[in-house]
Amino acid sequence: MLLELRDITLLYGRIQALHGISLNVAEGEIVALIGANGAGKSTTMRAISGLRPIAQGSIHFDGEEITKMRADLRVVRGVSQSPEGRGVFPGMTVRENLEMGAYTRRNRSEINEDMERAFTLFPRLKEREKQVGGTLSGGEQQMLAVGRALMSRPKLLLLDEPSMGLAPMLIQQIFDIIVEINQQGTTVLLVEQNAQQALSRAHRAYVLETGRIVKQGTGQELLHDPAVKDAYLGVA
Repeated sequence: MLLELRDITLLYGRIQALHGISLNVAEGEIVALIGANGAGKSTTMRAISGLRPIAQGSIHFDGEEITKMRADLRVVRGVSQSPEGRGVFPGMTVRENLEMGAYTRRNRSEINEDMERAFTLFPRLKEREKQVGGTLSGGEQQMLAVGRALMSRPKLLLLDEPSMGLAPMLIQQIFDIIVEINQQGTTVLLVEQNAQQALSRAHRAYVLETGRIVKQGTGQELLHDPAVKDAYLGVA
């Protein structure tokens, strides 16, 4: 397994946000984590990327325990996150934002290769290369956030709500690009409220409710599960 979470408990002060969750992601998969607002999806992502310490349990990545590893060292090891809300640097150009994603790397020719890869995946970013991030549309900022996360050449790409606030046509485009990134060899863990889009593309998925995993299966199994349909897909 590329990523294993074992019995993770996480607290915000006295509030327990995660209650002993376990999940795994194999190399080459797209794994989706779905659930309502406040279910603990983004908290799980922050635990994996090292932005929130866990109270109990362990996290293993690529054969190594990283439970207590600093967030920046996890990036070096191959874990990169595109955060909820995009978090682009508003005063920096598109190119400068992408360069920030490669801050742990020194090989200039490889960085240039990955810059061209980002521009190939997201032609709109190439067109906006010298424009500052704060003036981009929501969809362009989302593309930039994903492109920046790819600049560290990760083994595991964490995507937190990539379709949030986007128009339907752009949502389709973003998910198509996620599949393309995966087919190019990057493993993806995807947190997403748009369960229909996420499950239709995920190899496997987990359903999170109030900090607990309540269902798991293939994307197709959960897409056709009556309880999941009723709760998350808007159909009975």
